[in-house]
Amino acid sequence: MSFAQKKSSLPAAQERRRFQRVKVHLLGRYMLPDRREFPCQIINMSPGGLALLAPGIGNVGDRVIAYLDHIGRVEGKITRIIDNGFAMTVVSTARKRDKLAAQLTWLANRDILNLPEDRRHDRIVPRNPIALLTLEDGSRMTCRIIDLSASGAAIAAENRPPLRSLVMLGKVQSRVVRNLEEGFALEFIHEQSADTIEEAVTNK
Repeated sequence: MSFAQKKSSLPAAQERRRFQRVKVHLLGRYMLPDRREFPCQIINMSPGGLALLAPGIGNVGDRVIAYLDHIGRVEGKITRIIDNGFAMTVVSTARKRDKLAAQLTWLANRDILNLPEDRRHDRIVPRNPIALLTLEDGSRMTCRIIDLSASGAAIAAENRPPLRSLVMLGKVQSRVVRNLEEGFALEFIHEQSADTIEEAVTNK
């Protein structure tokens, strides 16, 4: 099917836009129902759907399986045809959607902050991203961990503590080092063990 195919869509605009899409530039591969595989580039994505540039375009309603850099395996159905590609849903469990939301937040912030060169340790997305943050004045608030490493964490929260203030993320003493679009970044006072870091920061 050629790129010149007439654009079409399912009557599911509401379903497609339940999640806010972010602009990302990810490479990957996808497979159509006839088992043909093609390379692709993702141009925007949310936990519920994505749009990609692709040389092989199926039909609206076709099932697609894709393998994306930094994301992994996703699957869904084509919802509409766009110029040089198509948009598709992403079908996943609530837990996988939460993980995907955290991955997308990290990817969106990565280019802004030049994070690959700035980070000393590999980052992971915790299995349980919800944590308790204790501020300098002793007050507490619930937050979501975007990702973390042995030396620090990126936090999604509505309220941002003052820069350079000392806080406790779970049991780990930390310092607020920068603001992010959806929260802030912490640097741990003492480097943590990769084996126990998740338990330490999410322990309430």
